[in-house]
Amino acid sequence: MRATARSRLAAELRRLRDLSGISGRKLARLISISQSKVSRIEAGVVTPSLPEVTAWGEALGVSEETLQRLILLTKQAFTEVQPWRELLEDRSHVQDEVGEQERHARRIRTFQSSVVPGLLQTADYARRVFATHHPPYREEEISAAVAARLNRQQLVFAPGRQFDFLITEGALRWCPGPIRVLLAQWDRIASIVTLDNVSVGLIPFHQEAVTLLSHGFVIYDADEGGRSQVTVEMVHASMTVGDAGDIAVYDQRWSSLRRMAVYDQDARDYLAGLADDVRASTP
Repeated sequence: MRATARSRLAAELRRLRDLSGISGRKLARLISISQSKVSRIEAGVVTPSLPEVTAWGEALGVSEETLQRLILLTKQAFTEVQPWRELLEDRSHVQDEVGEQERHARRIRTFQSSVVPGLLQTADYARRVFATHHPPYREEEISAAVAARLNRQQLVFAPGRQFDFLITEGALRWCPGPIRVLLAQWDRIASIVTLDNVSVGLIPFHQEAVTLLSHGFVIYDADEGGRSQVTVEMVHASMTVGDAGDIAVYDQRWSSLRRMAVYDQDARDYLAGLADDVRASTP
């Protein structure tokens, strides 16, 4: 599997510091960041900002050519596209990596226009979602992916993190199996709505639109010392966005979508109405 832009940047920054003979502690003083952040950057846990990378290179006295290469790697790390065929090249699923990303965020905001978000899925619904994946999973891989997705969901019940969901009626109505699968999935959402650290907004078809219902995305608001980012799942790849200006665009879209949603008891009533409609129309 190819190295990511973030891992390549981390390895290069570490290599250059090692070559210079400057300790992590001294480098941290020179560029006015903590030693722990230097360590997290070199481990690939945190992506440094462009000013931090520039200061890093200048503090080590690298050549202009090397500095420009570092700047290019940084820009690539902030908007990175990883094809699914490469992400799944040496693993059966990416649920563990997604879970690690979630554990490093203080708030996770998920918008879905086509499917119920993974953190809210029942086991049956999740299994049927994985069965539609391309490239296709083998049966044993589906079981492993479902188990890992359910394991991720434990974080929703842990204190200290906020989970916000916006789900369109189209995503709610998408039915990957018999109607009973959908009804059970709606019951699951209705129960999650009652958690103090979870907000679920549902966007009905009839709601007056103030923005487009575009592709789904997840905004990870970072813990202190980390960097926020956005992930977007495309047909062929997963894209990670880390540039502050680009993240602001997703923040604005989130705010507009939120104005179109119903919450709390209104959301539960809306789900109940959908269920009544489905039952009434099912032979």
